[in-house]
Amino acid sequence: MGDVEDYELLILGGGKAGKTLAMDMARAGRRLAVIERGLIGGSCINIACIPTKALVRSANVARLVRDRAMFGMRPGDAEVDMAEVAARTAGVVGGMVNDHRRLFAESGFELVIGEGRFVAPRVIEVSLPGGGTRRLTGERIFLDLGTRAAVPDLPGLRAADPLTHVEALRLERLPRHLLVLGGGYVGLEMAQAFRRLGSAVTVIERGPQLAGREDPDVGAAVLALFLEEGIAVELNTLVTQVTGRSGEAVTLRLLQGGGERTLEGSDILVAAGRVPQTAGIGLEKAGVDVDAAGFVVVDERLATTAPGIWALGEAAGSPMFTHVALDDYRIAKSVILGGDRTTRGRLIPYAVFIEPELGRVGLNETDARRQGIAVRVAKLSMPAVPRARTLSETRGFMKALVQADGDAILGFAMLGAQAGEVVAAVQVAMWSQLPYTALRDGILAHPTMAEGLNLLFSNVPPA
Repeated sequence: MGDVEDYELLILGGGKAGKTLAMDMARAGRRLAVIERGLIGGSCINIACIPTKALVRSANVARLVRDRAMFGMRPGDAEVDMAEVAARTAGVVGGMVNDHRRLFAESGFELVIGEGRFVAPRVIEVSLPGGGTRRLTGERIFLDLGTRAAVPDLPGLRAADPLTHVEALRLERLPRHLLVLGGGYVGLEMAQAFRRLGSAVTVIERGPQLAGREDPDVGAAVLALFLEEGIAVELNTLVTQVTGRSGEAVTLRLLQGGGERTLEGSDILVAAGRVPQTAGIGLEKAGVDVDAAGFVVVDERLATTAPGIWALGEAAGSPMFTHVALDDYRIAKSVILGGDRTTRGRLIPYAVFIEPELGRVGLNETDARRQGIAVRVAKLSMPAVPRARTLSETRGFMKALVQADGDAILGFAMLGAQAGEVVAAVQVAMWSQLPYTALRDGILAHPTMAEGLNLLFSNVPPA
């Protein structure tokens, strides 16, 4: 088989979990290598979280400038230069990539750039960019394979050369009419951003609401704010055929309520979920099983079906958030150091960076009903929060779920300004097993968005 280079730790993929584990263990003196296709720092900083939020920030500034009269300044149009928007986004990414190159070098692990695949149970062959190969093995191997945007197998869709979020983030032109396939979190962020930058936007969602994992009242509120901003939304709608080419002219054939119609636009953005990058890399040769959807099968300590091999991050079926990948790193570190950390009982928050933000932690009403958990529900409209009025952002609401027969906080959702920050405060209370009365009666700074928690939890119905 030729020479095989042996390491103490070998990591295939340099996403959040893999790169953090590598830097930590290398600083601790472990001999290790990371095999990475070429996204220095992982997808989050290159093609996902960071560039998306940079684009969203540009879009929100454009909206503020356009609507500046409401803040006492002379009205006028905001002229958007998409080439400059793209350059700013690329600059944010480039700076973070350079930071990662420096941190990688300082930590001391070996970074191997190339395409890796298993050629034997514990041997990974790397095809190097300049030609040639290397073969590597490790006492412990960690897979951090990631996911990519799914492109549904719809007639004509692939031939239309649609955008995913990756290509959309690099656009130096403004789509005349952007058709967004999917009303989930990525679709929502991209749809609002491009609308605020100046595109006509239509969102096509096959389900009955936007943000389908949320309660119906949240979905309805998101729909209302999208319609208010001039974003067209087609719910309960199936796309049956695509013709044309994205970037020029495209036509969608839609099935709605038993009837058919067509919808025309200039560009298609596919936001229809993600698929694991596990195919074609020889996992079967390593004895690593995947499920029907291609995700690596792992236990609560992220161990795969192959001895000495673990899987981290999205391709291991972990919830698709960078902060969860960071916790997967903590579990992997625990494995190496002989600890007992697992995925059991993880309390995972998230935020969707539309404006106003959408955030949640714990159960929602739909979850509670499905699981047969009795709850008390408190709700507070955002105009009741003084800080929301000072920001001129009073759309949305807060909602909390409390035990029906106790005082434990079971869940919290917020559609409102700075929701991602407020969610963190509730999450800490849940971690600490504080009763809801602690947030009801605690002294919170005025005027802040978090202050609304005093009012929200004052609305909890009596047991």
